[in-house]
Amino acid sequence: MRNMLIRPTDEELESYGSPDFTIYNAGAFPANRYTTGMTSTTSVAINFHMNEMVILGTEYAGEMKKGIFSVMHYYMPIKYNVLSLHSSANEGPDGDVSVFFGLSGTGKTTLSADPKRSLIGDDEHCWSDHGVFNIEGGCYAKCINLSPDKEPEIFNAIRFGSVLENVIYDPQSRIVNYDDDALTENTRCAYPIEYIPNAKVPSISTNHPKNIILLTCDAYGVLPPVSKLSSAQAMYHFISGYTAKIAGTEDGVTQPEATFSACFGQPFLVLHPARYAKMLAERMEQHSADAWLVNTGWNGGAYGVGERIKLKYSRAIIDAIHSGELAKTEYELYDVFNLQIPKSCTGVPSELLNPSKTWNGSEESYVQTRNKLAQSFVENFIQYEDQATPDILLAGPILPSA
Repeated sequence: MRNMLIRPTDEELESYGSPDFTIYNAGAFPANRYTTGMTSTTSVAINFHMNEMVILGTEYAGEMKKGIFSVMHYYMPIKYNVLSLHSSANEGPDGDVSVFFGLSGTGKTTLSADPKRSLIGDDEHCWSDHGVFNIEGGCYAKCINLSPDKEPEIFNAIRFGSVLENVIYDPQSRIVNYDDDALTENTRCAYPIEYIPNAKVPSISTNHPKNIILLTCDAYGVLPPVSKLSSAQAMYHFISGYTAKIAGTEDGVTQPEATFSACFGQPFLVLHPARYAKMLAERMEQHSADAWLVNTGWNGGAYGVGERIKLKYSRAIIDAIHSGELAKTEYELYDVFNLQIPKSCTGVPSELLNPSKTWNGSEESYVQTRNKLAQSFVENFIQYEDQATPDILLAGPILPSA
């Protein structure tokens, strides 16, 4: 936690006083599953009145980190009118800020670690009237299959002072095998943000986001690698929070499974998703931010048939967003999902931009798969219809009439 949270200075420690919030972490000591409201031997309980958190039955360090995030999801909007975000964020040399939303495994940490931009943070942020700031002072990166070629910033951040979790290493050479998933695919490393060479310290920007990037990992292979969203579409996809559970990010998941997680962080939300969406919409409109849906998942078919979109293509898409290229290029309409997809993007094969052109199978199988995912969106959004505005309701997929 010292690596992951903001570390106080010696001067701040001298006048520290009493803690604002206290975590009691009992590690593997189990919760009593027969207690009222308890469903398993693992429990993360938060008491906002006492300002305390109790963690039982788990030694996963991420529970402490995400517990604090849940606390911020309550205090920031309620007490300070500040929007808390499950996102990474970085800043360009001209001060343009990008915010990346996404669940674990979608590329928040990887795509925001850009050598051409300053990293504000990789996972938890707030958007206030004065700009964007990081809740944390470190990163909690996934290490499975980590290599210096694909993710050099993260690889080189793992050094003395970093804390590795769930990894396998040679006891003689003490060299870590990042490809070994003998314990779990959810291998992690916690390191101070200063270990990233281009980190912005302190982790705050007085500029407001120019680009809002919603990252998803589509296991069906029918969402485009990049789409430009209207304001209403941005709210629809933000509330929906579609992605796939990725192997290594949740217990028992060994292959991707389609899932929806409101605001790309439903387990951490304390208020209704519409509350956060409304705050996001207001800030996007006030500061004229562009919104994008970027799929880092499958293309050419669903999982098992198609292939995961190459990281170099996802990076090229993000570069084109930052350069302004995609804001000016020519677009075409992607049916059913009604998304605007670019006809070209530097560094990305043009046929890759439209999933219907790369589908490995019959046209019928493509249409069935596309409509199946669209129907999942429609069914999932029913629970939010009572608090969604008419323009948001019309911004989702529209299935062809039978």
